[in-house]
Amino acid sequence: MTSSNISLTQFLIEEQRAGRVNPQLRLLIEVVSRACKRISIAVGKGALGGVLGDAGSAGEASINVQGEAQKKLDVLSNEILLEANAWGGHLAGLASEEMDTSQPIPDKYPRGNYLLMFDPLDGSSNIDVNISVGTIFSVLRCPDGVEQPRDEHYLQPGTEQVAAGYCTYGPSTMLVLTVGHGTHAFTLDREVGSFVLTTRGMRIPEDTKEFAVNMSNQRFWEAPMQAYVGDLLKGSEGPRGKDFNMRWVASMVADVHRILTRGGIFSYPLDSKCAAKGGKLRLMYEANPMSLLVEQAGGAASTGRMRMLEVQPTGLHMRVPVFMGSKGEVEAAVRYHQAHDANAAN
Repeated sequence: MTSSNISLTQFLIEEQRAGRVNPQLRLLIEVVSRACKRISIAVGKGALGGVLGDAGSAGEASINVQGEAQKKLDVLSNEILLEANAWGGHLAGLASEEMDTSQPIPDKYPRGNYLLMFDPLDGSSNIDVNISVGTIFSVLRCPDGVEQPRDEHYLQPGTEQVAAGYCTYGPSTMLVLTVGHGTHAFTLDREVGSFVLTTRGMRIPEDTKEFAVNMSNQRFWEAPMQAYVGDLLKGSEGPRGKDFNMRWVASMVADVHRILTRGGIFSYPLDSKCAAKGGKLRLMYEANPMSLLVEQAGGAASTGRMRMLEVQPTGLHMRVPVFMGSKGEVEAAVRYHQAHDANAAN
């Protein structure tokens, strides 16, 4: 049977039979995928659905816990995921980038053994200009004996994730998923209404000539990042000995999806604008799930100074610098930081 014949449901049943997922985790992933279909429909309607623009009233934008203006689709996507996951009995609690604190499953519903964390609509600043956006999610086990999980119960390093994935809403809607045994891509068949396996075992080339970074922040970067990108830009005449191309969508889902598909490195380094917060991107909602997907596809993910999945979270909305993608290039970026730190210590 070819990949094109295998639905997400069949794939998960096969994973369950192989002992890699249990019925609760299988249900959780199926529920999230159904929620993503609803979000895909809302995104696809665009201006026709009345969902573009900022959330809020009287001309004032609604501001989320991150201090960022919320889009109408941010709020709608968050509500879709909350509603879809509340009653199924597969979760003990959930947390969203759009909410101040985690939320336990209401007492009127049965509770499961998992914690779900999600960024309901990554890249939402691109919605109004019709550029790909996406949903990112991460699944953790609820600690034993905890019936009412609180924020501290979510503070587990990325190595503890049992599943992670994202859904990208672009020319096609794609779900990219790992349950710890490879990274796999599913494409939504809109006529049938189901996700179909289109790439089993995605692999990121170890070396690359593409990098993704917001160059407008260059003047704010730390010295090792300045040196690293400076050498990339010197091309074949420089110390790296090859010409690099830059790609930047400003939607993490879209940039990482390109890297999972054909290689590259995605960077959002520490800079003087975000240093007080620890970085730009959120560890629990963005960096950890994407890092697991990238590592399971043969890539690497780092803060520039340590493996991303080994970072111990200190808060639900903790931020970190991010380097992820082709293993050889991530290791090169880390070497620049290590060399800088070693020189500074002498």
